[in-house]
Amino acid sequence: MTPTAKIFLITGVSSGLGRAFATAALDAGHTVVGTVRKDADTHAFTALHPERAHARHLDVTDDEAVSAVIGEVEKSIGPIDVLVANAGYGVEGTFEETPLSALRAQFDVNVFGAAATIQAVLPFMRERRRGHILAVTSMGGLATFPGVSAYCGSKYALEGILEAIGKEVAAFGIHVTAIEPGSFRTDWAGRSMTRAPRTLADYDELFEPIRNARRKASGRQLGDPARAATALLRVLDAPDPPAHLVLGSDALRLVRAGREAVDHDLDTWKDLTLSTDFPQTGEKGQQSAGRPRTDQG
Repeated sequence: MTPTAKIFLITGVSSGLGRAFATAALDAGHTVVGTVRKDADTHAFTALHPERAHARHLDVTDDEAVSAVIGEVEKSIGPIDVLVANAGYGVEGTFEETPLSALRAQFDVNVFGAAATIQAVLPFMRERRRGHILAVTSMGGLATFPGVSAYCGSKYALEGILEAIGKEVAAFGIHVTAIEPGSFRTDWAGRSMTRAPRTLADYDELFEPIRNARRKASGRQLGDPARAATALLRVLDAPDPPAHLVLGSDALRLVRAGREAVDHDLDTWKDLTLSTDFPQTGEKGQQSAGRPRTDQG
């Protein structure tokens, strides 16, 4: 490896953004350990580079396996400099029509799978006082959309975890970045998406156009995975990397709109928000020093 080369661990490198991130890192001279689920994906990944592409079988929902794989990589490959927790998938369906089992499975992969991977890597990075943790959330982790409540919920949860971790480990020289992609030309909206069956006609008018539009747009999205990978590598070289990296013009537009909606509620209901505090000592027209106010001179 060159002096600036790093060791990456990227979960979910069989296709999509995970494969794009791994390919870009390998092309830049880094070593990449990528996790896969199938034997065929193992051979396809290691074929990307005979010496610097290493595949590991891993189900991120198996906590013990996650810890074992990361410990083995640290011993056999070397210190993990960069973790990209990318493994995840989408569940499509209105909330009322989505079985709770599907909701739990969504969180098991998207939230707890990422959390287990981060938690397993942190002791090594903390001991070395360096490292960069990145996790792929979504624009749906900062803004919500009807028909993907389970997915948005999982990504919002991951966003909160990542932001808090970043504040906990900053003193150890560890950076934490949430990557929030918009619509990219991957299999996310195709074979990688789980779709809840339709059962309630009341949602037809709202949801059927959304489902049809998503299927129609699959393969024609604005986002280029290779360009997303280039952006990720640029962040790694930044002395002060962002806690949030939004990728794609659609993501920027929709996340800003979502934030503006929150700001609108904050401004509109400010007086009601402030009315819930205990009265402050000395506040005009309120109780002072714990004694009842009187109007007598």
